[in-house]
Amino acid sequence: MEKKTVEKIAKKAYDLGFSFEKEYRGCAQCAIAALQDALEVRNPETDAIFKAATGMAGGGARQIDGNCGAYAGGTMMIGYHVGRERDNFADPEQIRMENFRLVKKLHQRFIDEFGTVTCSEIHTRTMGRPFYIEDPDEFQKFENAGAHTDKCTRVVALAAKWSTEILAEEGYLDK
Repeated sequence: MEKKTVEKIAKKAYDLGFSFEKEYRGCAQCAIAALQDALEVRNPETDAIFKAATGMAGGGARQIDGNCGAYAGGTMMIGYHVGRERDNFADPEQIRMENFRLVKKLHQRFIDEFGTVTCSEIHTRTMGRPFYIEDPDEFQKFENAGAHTDKCTRVVALAAKWSTEILAEEGYLDK
């Protein structure tokens, strides 16, 4: 795929991720939806991935102590493109190792940008401290810190962009 085409798709993924997180919330689902639309892979399979990601928001059920939902969403969509199939559970071709290689690239981009893939630590890096968003007062402080203005919105946007770039760099968008 041509570099200009990849850049255009990656920008679309970024823009969609940002706007979906701003409007709808749910970082994992917003990253997945951005990738579905930017990569034009919305179908019953990816809609099932979207649905399955519901509880991954805010580090898992908004508890903030797990992986960033945007990271999880990007990981899941990389898996959609290159992942072990249930009908090939034994995986003699070692497809899962190829998946791990790609997801490690996404992981590294998170580390390079945020120093972590953990929700609460990303809060600290982007907003100065973690916010327990289940608590209404903390949620308001989270919002006031810019969570859905330019902080979590940017994290989701980057996850969608990076996932697109990784899939393109590895030739999976040509297939």
